[in-house]
Amino acid sequence: MNLTIWIVVASWTVAQLIKFTTALITKHKIDFTYFVSTGGMPSAHSSAVCGLAASVGLREGFHTPIFAVSLLFAGIVMFDAQSVRRAAGKQARILNQIVDELFTHHHLSQEKLAELLGHTRLEVLGGLITGILIAVLGHRLFS
Repeated sequence: MNLTIWIVVASWTVAQLIKFTTALITKHKIDFTYFVSTGGMPSAHSSAVCGLAASVGLREGFHTPIFAVSLLFAGIVMFDAQSVRRAAGKQARILNQIVDELFTHHHLSQEKLAELLGHTRLEVLGGLITGILIAVLGHRLFS
């Protein structure tokens, strides 16, 4: 059994479960799309890569080259989540507004672009904390 893979899966799953539960409480309806959606608190991508890096560090040592690679990978994913994907989401929101305005006057496709693509820094931080906690817990329970 590869504990690190299970920690990555658990980190992602817990983050998505938190989003699902939060939506259930605030919107009072079950929406399973939160298990596969992007955006929201906490970042599942950040949680997964931080779970990976923490697990590798705990298992192989924080001084090893493989931990350095995992940490760099996590940093790139988290930067992308809070900058590039967030900007793409903002652009999609503006394009959807333009399409809404044009659709009232012209015959255009009503297909909408996904707007919730990226994360705020707080959502990325939430994912980071979630992933590290899952990794520490997983290693304490199963190592």
